[in-house]
Amino acid sequence: MKDYPKTKEEVVNYVKTNNIQFIEIWFVDILGYLKSFTITSHELEKAFDEGLGFDGSSVRGYTRIEESDMVAFPEPDTFTLLPWRRDRKVARIFATITEPDGTPFEGDPRNVLRRMLKKAKDMGYSFYVGPELEFFYFKSVDLKPEVLDRGGYFDLIPRDEAIDLRHETVFILEEMGIEVEFTHHEVAPSQHEIDFKYAEALKMADSILTARLAIKEVAYLNGVYATFMPKPLYGENGSGMHVHMSLFKDGKNAFFDPNDKYHLSDIAKYFIAGLLRHAKEITLITNQWVNSYKRLVPGYEAPVYISWALRNRSDLIRVPMYKPGKEEATRVEYRAPDPACNPYLAFAVILAAGLEGIEKKYSLPDPIEENVYLMSKKEREIRGIESLPGSLIEAIEITEKSELVRRALGDHVFNNFIENKKIEWDNYRKQITNYEIETYLPLL
Repeated sequence: MKDYPKTKEEVVNYVKTNNIQFIEIWFVDILGYLKSFTITSHELEKAFDEGLGFDGSSVRGYTRIEESDMVAFPEPDTFTLLPWRRDRKVARIFATITEPDGTPFEGDPRNVLRRMLKKAKDMGYSFYVGPELEFFYFKSVDLKPEVLDRGGYFDLIPRDEAIDLRHETVFILEEMGIEVEFTHHEVAPSQHEIDFKYAEALKMADSILTARLAIKEVAYLNGVYATFMPKPLYGENGSGMHVHMSLFKDGKNAFFDPNDKYHLSDIAKYFIAGLLRHAKEITLITNQWVNSYKRLVPGYEAPVYISWALRNRSDLIRVPMYKPGKEEATRVEYRAPDPACNPYLAFAVILAAGLEGIEKKYSLPDPIEENVYLMSKKEREIRGIESLPGSLIEAIEITEKSELVRRALGDHVFNNFIENKKIEWDNYRKQITNYEIETYLPLL
């Protein structure tokens, strides 16, 4: 895996020595759309020192026209080359967005996550995550998606037509300093997964944005289309982004307890309890699109019911089995998020829910080891198993009442995000779908 310079001086020297021609400055809007503008190499040192001004009113969820000036400060430790730009030497750097006076801009999703990580640090913790990124390859971006193969989970036969695409993507990610643990064909036709080695949450959110672009670029260069749409195919599994997570304190995994029957510390149990209690409230952030709720339905391996277990994959939260000598690997897997979320905001609200569980010492219910999907509604009610929101509007109505999410995101992002989602729902509910035409037009 390639190592890149980490300090301002090292980056400037690397750019000069290696004749890098352009540097793309990356940041995201509140929905997680990647934004970029490009500077020439001789402007880089000035950018580090003075920042780069731009019009924030043109970026979704940033500022109004009358207060539009924003400044982007490149973060030298995020510098990498873009390996797919082989015709010329191009690098990228993520930027932190500030007000003109240098104050961190509260609408910058990276700043939102940074604030929550600081809260964790003030409590003595570092937050590490390792996501599993699922996605589809299609032959084109046409309105009727056409799959590349009919393979299933881990399949080589029927032939995994995209195995070389995945391998090429992994080479590129490793070249960019992003460690990959696994890659394989997923359950649905033409569905794939890339799993990342765990890292600190801010670095990982940057890696997810990078990987989403790299996957699309490799697909484009090979004449196909990659999508992170949560549910692009009717009747098939959707794409999730299961997030494995743990807290470390003083260099040790704070989730591990050798004397507990589950090998979980009290801290881990409080954290899980916080996630369970606030799962409904944070779902709008971890699953932010109308289409996200086409995935969160029973029968397609997506978590719908709010429960936890050690081995059961029908639960919202899973604790992978402890392996002797692997204390550092003790972790919690949160299975609701999808790969089209804004990872900075998703990690922020997940962490907020877990930390509140620790602060308030929430009690953890017993694990549910039976298949929750097979339980009757009455049985789930008796056992206190609730469901995640079933639609975008239901999620909006729950989240807009959430003080936890408001605190985690800050008023600026919270209000803009809710407003944007209401507009999305309003636009969606006005549509006349093919289902309605085919079902009702012949009869009504």
